[in-house]
Amino acid sequence: MSVKIITDSASDITQKQAAELRIEVIPLTTVFGSTEYLDGVTLTNREFFEKLIETDELPHTSQLTMFQYEEVFRRAVLEEDDALYIALSSKLSGSCGGAVAAAAEFGGKVTVVDSENVCIGQQLLVLYAVRLRDRGLGTAEIARELEARRGDVRVLALLDTLEYLKKGGRISPTVAFAGEILSIKPVVAVENGEVVLIGKARGSKNGNNLLMRFVEKSGGIDFTMPYTLAYSGLDDTLLRKYIRDSEVLYKGRTEELPVCAIGSTIGTHVGPGAVAVAFFGGEDRTK
Repeated sequence: MSVKIITDSASDITQKQAAELRIEVIPLTTVFGSTEYLDGVTLTNREFFEKLIETDELPHTSQLTMFQYEEVFRRAVLEEDDALYIALSSKLSGSCGGAVAAAAEFGGKVTVVDSENVCIGQQLLVLYAVRLRDRGLGTAEIARELEARRGDVRVLALLDTLEYLKKGGRISPTVAFAGEILSIKPVVAVENGEVVLIGKARGSKNGNNLLMRFVEKSGGIDFTMPYTLAYSGLDDTLLRKYIRDSEVLYKGRTEELPVCAIGSTIGTHVGPGAVAVAFFGGEDRTK
């Protein structure tokens, strides 16, 4: 039995990667002012950040409608025996609920898994699903495994600026101003399906050290499972610095460090200059 794996562009999987993985990535709609763009199709990550830097008003992402899901699912079940959709966290978007409602129209041939994540955390579950599909597992088996392991996914990010959290109303202008004066670098994570602030550091070097400590606290990186690094903005300079600073985490454990660019879904809130890591972690060593 063949399985069609589907996700959305919040996973930051490009259309090129999707073709290589033999999956489908549904582009979300990013809106700047009155102009709509299809994420990763009519708007590249670089173009997104160029526009983000130039504008004073934050863009927003439109969630997919039930009708859009029905179109995608109908095509998928015609192409394959079953379809598996790995959704952006239901706590961050209503899209997951729309997907569940649409899937109910297909008599059990479409299964929806709430990733309880976003960006590269969602991406890891998709990559794991591809691995399981290629091993010959069916839709139900893959869905059960994803739901069993999604709580092991760790996503940690070091932000370079507080400006976009301020614009999005996540922090007050006073806090943002004080943070910029003191060169405060916040560290955020995805916990229980939501993005939360877990720490602050003064300066990028201390920020990198704090990020590394959180990785270690999570039990380290399971290199037998999918993992990736990511950056936001127009270049990966800060990510390369983080990799040098945190070499102890990776040296001798892997020959490759997969890297991807953060797109509009999370990029709107973190702004340029963010560095992120996603991996399957172990037990919290501090407990």
